[in-house]
Amino acid sequence: MEVDILEFKVPTDNNKTVFVWDIPPVLTQDQVYEQLHHVFSSFGPLYLLKLCANAPLHPPGFYAIIKFYSAAHAANAQRLTDGRSLLHNSTLKVKLSSKQTPHFLSGRNSPLSHARCLELANHYLGFNGWTSDIITLKELTNEEEGEDEEEDVGGARQRIRFGCMMKLSFPRYGVTTRGAAVVEETFNCTGPDVLLQRRCKLQRSVREKALVQAFSSVLLILLGNGKVMVELKQTSDQFEADETEDVLEVNEFSLSEADDEEADDEDWDLTVS
Repeated sequence: MEVDILEFKVPTDNNKTVFVWDIPPVLTQDQVYEQLHHVFSSFGPLYLLKLCANAPLHPPGFYAIIKFYSAAHAANAQRLTDGRSLLHNSTLKVKLSSKQTPHFLSGRNSPLSHARCLELANHYLGFNGWTSDIITLKELTNEEEGEDEEEDVGGARQRIRFGCMMKLSFPRYGVTTRGAAVVEETFNCTGPDVLLQRRCKLQRSVREKALVQAFSSVLLILLGNGKVMVELKQTSDQFEADETEDVLEVNEFSLSEADDEEADDEDWDLTVS
C-alpha cells in the first residue's frame, strides 16, 4: 500500500513541486491563476501557486510553479495533466522538478505558519478532527531580570512578554501533544489604549506560536486507500505539567523575527526556457 507522510513544515522536496509552461495569453493573469488553482488543488492541498509572465525573449504567455504538501499528489497531478487541454483548450506541459533551484538550496526546515497549520489539519482531519486548549497563558515580568523601563521621547519605552503552553489533541486517534512559546515586544507606550492593544496582539501571537510548535511534532500519514493516520515524531521534547515553567523560559521568540514563511516564497523567481 502506498504511504505518504506529511509534516507541518514548509515543503522543500523537489518531488513536491511541478512546473507548468506553454500557458498562452488568451486569458488574463488572474483568470489563469484561478483556473490553475482549480485544476491542481483538486489533486490535493497546495502550499504555493506562483504564476509568472514569460521572459521578454520568449513568446507571450505564462508559466507556473506549484508546490504540493504531498509528493504523491504532485506526481499524480503531473501524470494526469501533462499534455492535456486544460486552459481554454490549450495543451500544457507539466513536469516534476528534476533539480534543485537556489530556493531549495537554502536548506530550510521551517514550520508552517499558524494559518497553514490550520488549513492542512482541517483539510485532512476535518474541523472536528482536532482540538486545542490553553494550558498556560501569562505575562512574564522583567523584575527578576533587573531591567527598568527606558524613557523615550513622547512616552515611556515599554517591554511586554507573554508565555503560553497549548495542548493539541486528536481524539479520534488517541494522540495528544503540547507546544510552548514566549514572545515579546518593545514599543513606545503613549497611553493605556496603546498598551491594551499591544497586550491583546501579543497574547494572540503567543497562542498561535505555541500551537505551531505543537503541530511541528505531528505527522499525517496518508494511506493509499484514502485513510489518514496521525502519529507523533519520536523526540525527547515531551512536556510534563511540572515542566511548563522551564519550557516557557527556553522557547523564546521575538516578534521581529516572526516572519511568515509564505512571504519568503514570493521573493524567488524562475525563468523557464
